[in-house]
Amino acid sequence: MSDTTSTLTAGEYISHHLTHLQTKPMGGVIDFSVVNIDSVFWSVLLGVVGSFFLWRAARAATSGVPGRFQAAVEILFEMVDTQARGIVHNAQSRKLVSPLALTVFVWIFLLNSMDFLPVDLFHQIFAWTGLDHSIHYFRVVPTADLSTTLGMSVSVLLICLFYNVKIKGLGGWLHELTTAPFGAHPILWPINFGFQMIEFVAKTVSHGMRLFGNMYAGELIFMLIALMGSAAALSLSGILLPIGHIIAGSIWAIFHILIVALQAFIFMMLTLVYIGQAHDTH
Repeated sequence: MSDTTSTLTAGEYISHHLTHLQTKPMGGVIDFSVVNIDSVFWSVLLGVVGSFFLWRAARAATSGVPGRFQAAVEILFEMVDTQARGIVHNAQSRKLVSPLALTVFVWIFLLNSMDFLPVDLFHQIFAWTGLDHSIHYFRVVPTADLSTTLGMSVSVLLICLFYNVKIKGLGGWLHELTTAPFGAHPILWPINFGFQMIEFVAKTVSHGMRLFGNMYAGELIFMLIALMGSAAALSLSGILLPIGHIIAGSIWAIFHILIVALQAFIFMMLTLVYIGQAHDTH
């Protein structure tokens, strides 16, 4: 651990690493003007990085024998496009939806992968450069921030609303909101509308919460493993705990590779499913 956090207890250490660099401290109440600067910084940076590599792959694509990078991107695109064809049956919509799903997968995979960086890396860098006096808190996993994942899921909701209106027309969508799932009798209109709103809210919240919950738990486990390493450094017996620290860290890192890719894939698939549902009529 860095000098800044070496004197903290285990609980204080975890609390310190779970606190965001914000525009201003939370005042004990919900304040929507607070911005998590670290989450915004990494989200924008990795979004640009992911878009750049996809752009480079598209720009360098050839009809001949592809290089390894082009082949990897083509395999990934074909996988995403195959899923999109099976879910979104409108060929015109897929011209936007397929690249969108690919971007979502790559972006979230990069965001999730930040969890592989050493827990105290940036705090140590700040200590070396003297920035620790002005930057006390800094998190590097944007998808372990609920505001980030809910922002993504709300964006998917807005796309779904767009396709609901585009495919069905405003009148057709409003008719569906009031007549599905229980029928077109006027008495059932408020009930149908209420159920439709509950469905939209539930899908959006669960979409964001699923990604957040898995990445937050993964980040927390890495912190506990880091604490094990710190205890090993201070241990007098000092042989079993360091070995356990290395073994536990290695096993969890290998297992977490699957989680990182799987959560990106699940978020992408749910995005396709929800957009596909927006194309269906009841």
